[in-house]
Amino acid sequence: MNSSHKLQIIDLILDDLQQAYHGAMHAADQAHSAATDDQSVAETQYDTLAIEAAYLAHGQSQRVAECLADINAYDKLKAALPKSLDEIVLGCLIHLLDEDDNDKWIFFGPAAGGIKLKLENHEVVVVTPSSPLGEALLGLTLGEEAEVHIGGKVVFYEVEAIY
Repeated sequence: MNSSHKLQIIDLILDDLQQAYHGAMHAADQAHSAATDDQSVAETQYDTLAIEAAYLAHGQSQRVAECLADINAYDKLKAALPKSLDEIVLGCLIHLLDEDDNDKWIFFGPAAGGIKLKLENHEVVVVTPSSPLGEALLGLTLGEEAEVHIGGKVVFYEVEAIY
């Protein structure tokens, strides 16, 4: 893989985020309808259906806002991908090797950590700076080693390439 694959990766991430956004919009619309439906009116002081539906509608609206924020973050990243690849920063595609020489491909993104994509027979995982791996990778250069603490275990990754 190379740096030209970064735009493909961002487009794939944006596709995933758009699908999540449309799903969240649909769920928010349904929750809002349920919250304002005549059937949701409380019949007794113990009937909480309308309150529960309102909480659900609020939560779904927050999910819509989160999806939009993620989409905007990737749109901004796409417009300003890093030109210098001396160190790991947002927008980098990174090839790592673990202690057993297993490949790991990472796209260092601003949001939506954990998304897995397939590109040229490689699995690429989106990692954000707030994750343990992201914290360990930020600012590293070619050949350096990341020490990642996950659940009481320490894993080492060597930076093989930065695109």
